Amino acid sequence: MAATASSQNSGLDRVVTVPNAVTFVRLASVPLFEWLLLGAHRQTAAAVLLGVLGATDWVDGFLARRLHQVSTLGKVLDPTADRILVAAGVVSVIVAGAVPVWFGVATLVREALVSLTVLVLAALGAERIDVLWLGKAGTFGLMFAYPTFLLAHGHAGWQSPIHVVAWVFAIPGFALAWLAAAAYIPAARGALGRGRRARADEHRGTPGTATEVVPARVATPDEARPDAELAHGEPFGEPSGGEPAGAPPGEGVQARTPLAGPGDSRTDRMAAG
Repeated sequence: MAATASSQNSGLDRVVTVPNAVTFVRLASVPLFEWLLLGAHRQTAAAVLLGVLGATDWVDGFLARRLHQVSTLGKVLDPTADRILVAAGVVSVIVAGAVPVWFGVATLVREALVSLTVLVLAALGAERIDVLWLGKAGTFGLMFAYPTFLLAHGHAGWQSPIHVVAWVFAIPGFALAWLAAAAYIPAARGALGRGRRARADEHRGTPGTATEVVPARVATPDEARPDAELAHGEPFGEPSGGEPAGAPPGEGVQARTPLAGPGDSRTDRMAAG
């Protein structure tokens, strides 16, 4: 069992995997998209590339599960790549004038809030939150809507129906994205609580962090009685000769005489003398 857990942990630490390579390719395509749209002014080519990047959003996650190559880097890199692609695509399409400014700004605000929340939770030591299905679906819808807006931007007759298609994907994608942002609130609370409990348990389990208090053991009268007194049968703390317990030193103090045993009474000793 320990060997299995160790192998799983080593698998999560992998960096060079097929899904991670796909994610890196998608990230590397962002500068190419920016150049096609804003540098070369090839709007159609830029729209097609942005659409491909949005449509392949699920590929890296599917490959990670299919090939058993899930990694810690991939869990962080995949949603990060999605947000970078969304931000770059939205800003570029707004600059090109292909989408209403209010819609683009609302999309960016949602992405900024989610990203900021993730950073704050990480700083507070919360557990990592898995990407919600609502968020993935909303991102997919938006990543299809924005390149369609870009493709429909123009005055050609064939672009009017494409503009309608863009809104068909934009409205549900936008709604799902904001629903996912709201759904992250209880998930964030739970992750923060689990992270704090895990740190507290780890702190308590660290040697030297806690001192065990052992209550003092009170000795019984028999255990505390001197061996000499036990041998002669004299009760502990009760002076012989009628001396009151707790009397001041020197007042009525008489010499202690061992109690007589069988055949050894004071009368017998005096008679013998």
